[in-house]
Amino acid sequence: MSKRIEELKVYFYATELGNEPVKKWMKDLSLKDKRIIAEDIKTVQYGYPIGMPLTRVLQGTDGLEEIRCKITDGIARIIFYVEDDTLILLHAFIKKTQKTPQKELDIAIKRYKDLCKR
Repeated sequence: MSKRIEELKVYFYATELGNEPVKKWMKDLSLKDKRIIAEDIKTVQYGYPIGMPLTRVLQGTDGLEEIRCKITDGIARIIFYVEDDTLILLHAFIKKTQKTPQKELDIAIKRYKDLCKR
């Protein structure tokens, strides 16, 4: 594990048009689920690196990780990476299968590459 950081800033990925897909996804959730997810993000923000069961490195993604949130509808995942002192939230979805769907990983990877080009 890497060196513990005091506190990470949280940044929601934004498209060039200013849309923030993770924030938009969260707005559609119940208040209870929003609170659970916000608490899990805060735990990562103040305790990174953490590891299982809350976070996990996604194999084959150049260091992307996921926050694993247990919500009312099942298991939510927020794919992120940490750069310097910033937690960058790239993509979020509710997981319905054992394995993380490639489609969801592809979205996060595309957003990561988009940020790297800026």
